[in-house]
Amino acid sequence: MTVPAQRTGEPAAAMALRGLVKRFDAKLAVSGVSLDVPAGSFFGLLGPNGAGKTTTLSMAVGLLRPDVGQAYLLGYDVWQSPIQAKALVGVLPDGARMFDRLSGPELLAYQGLLRGMPATTVDQRARDLLDVLELGVDNRTLVIDYSAGMKKKIGLACALLHAPRLLVLDEPFEAVDPVSAALIRDILQRYVAGGGTVVFSSHVLEVVERLCSHVAIMSDGVVRMHGPLDTVRAGRPLQDVFLQVVGGRVATGSELAWL
Repeated sequence: MTVPAQRTGEPAAAMALRGLVKRFDAKLAVSGVSLDVPAGSFFGLLGPNGAGKTTTLSMAVGLLRPDVGQAYLLGYDVWQSPIQAKALVGVLPDGARMFDRLSGPELLAYQGLLRGMPATTVDQRARDLLDVLELGVDNRTLVIDYSAGMKKKIGLACALLHAPRLLVLDEPFEAVDPVSAALIRDILQRYVAGGGTVVFSSHVLEVVERLCSHVAIMSDGVVRMHGPLDTVRAGRPLQDVFLQVVGGRVATGSELAWL
């Protein structure tokens, strides 16, 4: 295992990506992404739909093998030392199927025991998470019958169960109602305040601007800009920076004149 070197004075990287490339047939989804996520940061990965965010994060956590490049989580090479790396990270993939013929408590028990956690620890942590996330400690509803927002919350509970030091969340606020979104934000902010690191993808600029200490902006499979939030904004609204970087457009008066 070769841990990527840090430049002098830089904080250690909780996630370090080096030259990740992924192609699907003729489509180049990710083109040479290199990125460092400082430990203890709240890091937002921004980009329009199809920018390559999900593919990048999937390669970063070992769900998708890159064609070229390496990914390191807390110093461990994801592909050379997968057991050590994955023991330290909690992952909420976007749209991934869960074992949804189980109830929420059963799913958490399965996840914890699969990771080799003591049954008593799994039970206590599961009850705590189900209570805090308002999913019902004794709720016997199958996950397949959960609402979209409840599925996000049980997915987050699974990611947190083993007390990882790094959370990688793909669109954690999508389809979540405002009350649940506020609760998730509070949990994640407390997690980072306690020394954890959060990396999450989003195209909702307001959420990223409110939560993040660092951001990266992707488009067309490439990281176009990254750094501390205030450095990236440089005194401007994040939306203005984002549109400039990704080449956004606005409708002119002559367009859709028939409306």
